[in-house]
Order: sequence, then C-alpha cells, then structure tokens
Amino acid sequence: METFWFCVIALFWLGFLFLEGFDFGVGMLLPVLGKDNTERRVMINTIGPVWDGNEVWLIVAGAATFAAFPLWYASLFSTAFLALLLFLVALIGRGVAFEYRGKVDSERWRKNWDRVIISTSWVASFGIGFVLTTNVHGLPIDEIGDRVGGPFSYLTWQGIVGGLAVSGFSLVHGALFTALKTEGEIRERARALVLKMAPVALLPLVVTLLLVQFEFGGPATWGATVVVLLAAVGSLARLWAGREGQAFALMGVAVVATVIALFGAMYPNVLPSTVDPAFSLTIENASSSSYTLTVMTWVSAFGAPAVLVYQGWTYWVFRKRIGVKNIPPVHVPS
Repeated sequence: METFWFCVIALFWLGFLFLEGFDFGVGMLLPVLGKDNTERRVMINTIGPVWDGNEVWLIVAGAATFAAFPLWYASLFSTAFLALLLFLVALIGRGVAFEYRGKVDSERWRKNWDRVIISTSWVASFGIGFVLTTNVHGLPIDEIGDRVGGPFSYLTWQGIVGGLAVSGFSLVHGALFTALKTEGEIRERARALVLKMAPVALLPLVVTLLLVQFEFGGPATWGATVVVLLAAVGSLARLWAGREGQAFALMGVAVVATVIALFGAMYPNVLPSTVDPAFSLTIENASSSSYTLTVMTWVSAFGAPAVLVYQGWTYWVFRKRIGVKNIPPVHVPS
C-alpha cells in the first residue's frame, strides 16, 4: 500500500508538471510572442479557462503527501520552507494578475500586471524545480527528520540546475502549447521560437536527469532517461513537420518519463538524508497506518475520476484555436 501511494503522489506531480508547465511557459513568453495587447490577450485566453484547474494537481499532491507520508511532508516543508513560501507567493501573485489585468482600461495598468505574470511564472517554475530536485538529491535532516544547519543549508547547485530545468522545459512546453492553440502570426512565431531555443532550454533538464541517474539510477530509470531524450527529439521533428499536436503529445511523453526517472531513482526513499543515509525517510518509516492508506484509497477511487472527467470536459469545450479576430474590444465594467 505504501508503494501504491508513492506512485499516486508521483502521478499527481506528473499532472501538475505537464499541465502547469505550459501555463508557466505562456506567462514567461508573454512579451516575446505577444507583440501588442491584443496578441497578449490571445495568449492569456489560451490558458484562461484551465490554468486554475491545473493547480488542483499541486493541491492534491500536497494533501496526499500530508495524509500518506506525514513525516515526508513535515520534513520537506520545515526544511525547505523559504523556497516553498516563495513558490506559493508567486502562484498567488500570478492568479491575482490574471484576474486584475483587465479591470482597468489603461496601457500602464496592463503592462504592470503583465510584469507580474512574467516574473511570477519564472519564479514559480524555478521554485518547484528547485524543491523537487533538492528532494530527490536529499536534504540535511537528522534521525528524527529535523533540519541540520541554518535556514539555507539545503541550497545546492544541483537544486539550482533543477530549477533551471523546469523553467527551461516550461518555456518549450508553453511555446508548443501556444503554437497548438493559436493561429496566424503568433502560431508561426511560437513554432520558430521552439525550434530555435529548445536545444539550449532543455539542456538543464538533461543535466539534472544525468546527475540523478549517476547518483541513484538503475536500469529502469536509465531507460526512462533515454525515453525523455528520444521523445524530446521526436517532438521537435514533428513540430518541424508542422504537426503541433503530435509534438505536444511527445513532449507529454517526455514529462511522463522524467517523473519515472526522478521518482524511480529515489524509491524506496521519499526523502534521502545528506547527513547520514541511515536517517533517510523511506516509504516504510514515513508512511501513515495501513488503515489510513486504505481509507485514502477508497476516497480517491471516487474523487480522482471526477476530477479527470471535469478537466477532460474543460479541455474538450475549449479545444479550438484562437486568434486576434476572436478577441473582442476592451470592455471595462463601469
């Protein structure tokens, strides 16, 4: 049962990285692909109906970790609380910016909120990449899961590379999503940008995966790492051929393989200790009771399908491409 819930939490993180990854990317690329206010509104409208629903995956990942592995949750949040706090503040600021950007018909007002969307998208993507990678490589915790050292003792260069990995991936994923969901000049601009920047933007992700595999990897996770590389190359090839849908799907395969490579390399640990391997939290010593895990399984058996059906319906309803001709004139309620 502990292994099952470890896999479920990995699945929740997979959903968050795949869905929120292009959200972050669209926000980061707002001034690059949107040359005026109308084009920026096109980009925001591509994620407008879905961005808040995508964050549900982060909430359920945190809640499932708290309920299934309370020691993992407590040690991670108490040790890396500054990075997590910055990440959460960025998510809140991003949501506020989306809501307030169109409340006043002023170019200065919109540009200020655009700056908030751009900066918080960068901070949030970097922050979650930093926390995830640091978790995989381990935190300085003692035998009872408490942090050893000061409030910044968990800062490592591997974590910084991991933050750049998720930011770089989000850039590519967001541009791919923009090419898939828009038409006209924005679509062509997004396609050209992906083909130009992908080799550099995805380099930190490759470095992160290789670092993790050399330290913790086995045959299965090395295989997943190879799949990441093949899927990313295949995605760019399909985009070159003008098949944005297939390119986006292959990038999704790369995300699945990335999560398998990272979580598989960590298993059976949930939080390795960099102080002493004997202090590491595992699926055995950090989990809740069997009764709790059984109740969670029954609850999720009914709740998870409902969330999947709702999100699938949302993406189906808003599946069509949009362009500048679909954007109505600015209207501010009096």
